[in-house]
Amino acid sequence: MTDILPFLKSLLSVSGLSAYEGPAARLIEARWRLLVDELHVSRLGSLHGLKRGTRSASKRAARKARPSILIATHMDTIGLMVKKIVDGFLYVANVGGVDARVLPGTPVLVHATGVGGPRELPGVVVMPPAKLLPEISGEREILLSNLLVDTGLPETQVSKRVHVGDVISFNTEPIEMSGGTVSGHSLDNRASVAALTICLEELSSRSHFWDVWAAATTQEEVTLGGAATSAFQLRPSIAVVVDTTFAKGPGANGWETFPMGKGITIGLGPNTHPFLHNCLKELAVRLEIPYAVEPMPKHSGTDADAVQIAAEGVPTVVVEIPLRYMHTPVEMIALNDVQRMGRLLAEFVAMLEPDFVDQLAWD
Repeated sequence: MTDILPFLKSLLSVSGLSAYEGPAARLIEARWRLLVDELHVSRLGSLHGLKRGTRSASKRAARKARPSILIATHMDTIGLMVKKIVDGFLYVANVGGVDARVLPGTPVLVHATGVGGPRELPGVVVMPPAKLLPEISGEREILLSNLLVDTGLPETQVSKRVHVGDVISFNTEPIEMSGGTVSGHSLDNRASVAALTICLEELSSRSHFWDVWAAATTQEEVTLGGAATSAFQLRPSIAVVVDTTFAKGPGANGWETFPMGKGITIGLGPNTHPFLHNCLKELAVRLEIPYAVEPMPKHSGTDADAVQIAAEGVPTVVVEIPLRYMHTPVEMIALNDVQRMGRLLAEFVAMLEPDFVDQLAWD
């Protein structure tokens, strides 16, 4: 199986905040261009790669349009945006769900748009002395409104180079950890992009009847806009949304969390089609891929929320990779879970028969 680590580390070494996904998109486009038959970018910046079905059908099936499956993985990530500049220090707002408690001391890149044109300025997230932080319930509270970004530049230079509205990305380097794990920013959800890439590579040597749309979607962390518009544009017969979920770790051991490195999860709830859910469970058992059923009693919190209700509706299922320290600069996943996900996706595509859609029933 492909060594996906170098590609994944490259994805963890670039920015790509929601609505500013360009740096990540360019890396993905370069890799996918060798794996798909067509590649284009949506009006909202999502990347669509089409891998046409290669297996011939019966005469009866050949008279029908070839069905298609959308495999959607969002490529955007969380970060910060400059909301005001005071005395050369940058006050910030969040782009997506950012936990302010883990930010002090984090290296960042300010994507400055002022004098000299777009450029990246290194910075660090800092906070005032602890005694100046607000006290809530007897403890000092770290709020995003109290944090600042210091670029080290004089006040006059900052005011020229940085504008309100400039975005700020995390600048932590990906680290190969022990036990086959990797840590870095943006593993949510570029670990899933890596899994989809493994899928496309496996399908290069496999026969499959269905067309495959591989999508790296935009704006999942803020609007779900990329997935909503991509599903509407592509009109797939079914969809698989690949994302990350909460892995067990310090203080995270409830039913909502899953062991990292022990397999993937298959979602079950109103955003997931029960027939597709059961198909993937049966396939995982056949392939000896460990999995857990992930209860999603309300919305899934993924692109599936938008894909499922696009146009007249798309039968959708959610599969996820357990990830520790979600929405921090030091997220962590197990590489074997990424490989498992890629294999499951490829085998699912390969098993789809021409009449599979006719079998779909909610009950």
